[in-house]
Amino acid sequence: MSFSVTFWGVRGTIPCPMASHLGFGGNTSCVEVRAGDQRLILDAGTGIRLLGRKLLKEGMKSATLLLSHTHLDHISGFPFFAPAYTPGFSLDIVSGHLTGGTLNIEAVMARQMERPLFPVPLRTMGGTLRFTEVGARDDFMVGTGIRIRTAPLNHPDGATGYRIEYEGKSIVYVTDTEHVPGKPDQNILDLIDRADLVLYDSTYTDDEYQQRVGWGHSTWTEGVRLCRQAGVRKLALFHHDPDRDDAAMAQIEQAAQAVWPPVFAAREGMSVTLV
Repeated sequence: MSFSVTFWGVRGTIPCPMASHLGFGGNTSCVEVRAGDQRLILDAGTGIRLLGRKLLKEGMKSATLLLSHTHLDHISGFPFFAPAYTPGFSLDIVSGHLTGGTLNIEAVMARQMERPLFPVPLRTMGGTLRFTEVGARDDFMVGTGIRIRTAPLNHPDGATGYRIEYEGKSIVYVTDTEHVPGKPDQNILDLIDRADLVLYDSTYTDDEYQQRVGWGHSTWTEGVRLCRQAGVRKLALFHHDPDRDDAAMAQIEQAAQAVWPPVFAAREGMSVTLV
């Protein structure tokens, strides 16, 4: 059975649909994971709109949406996810960063679709929506044969990392998170241990990070350090800064590969199959 990822949105902060960004893409965070005939979705940034069209065209009837957190760049595409409006489509929405708070994930997703922010409320969606809260370091099954593990990430308002295991292979999604220089994050190291593919928050360069401490994001150099220490097979740089055009992204990818060859910068539309 196939196990693969397809990138539908690789940017952070805000969409950037400019000609100078077309090579790597301008949509915000959304990744499709295929596990056999099952579909998981990582985050609901603006990239989820085109993914939704594709799922309907393929005749998909269900999916699981794993949310890292609910900052706008990670959920703003959800009101435009056509399958959620489609009778007969079932969507399980999972969140791990709101446990114990005053709001649950259903309330947060509904709030962004209330007037005067959006004209069509969540309750009018015709699909079957199920909302689930999971805790940090939870271990649970999804669908048939898909194991999910979680870990807390260092981000304002909280965030959750996900490890997806299927038929002996593993994909780990680690965005948004901020590192502490010189102190590898043990939560992340445990989550990515010997993973086949890690998607890591690489928003800043080392120089940029010095001016943005406390903003909740990391660097490609920290991603490489963590993945090498954890014995990861391949690293995808993710959550690109919206101000970074294609030329600048290519330079970062080249610099990263010079340090550690099994790394690439995620591009919108790119698919990676684990073999």
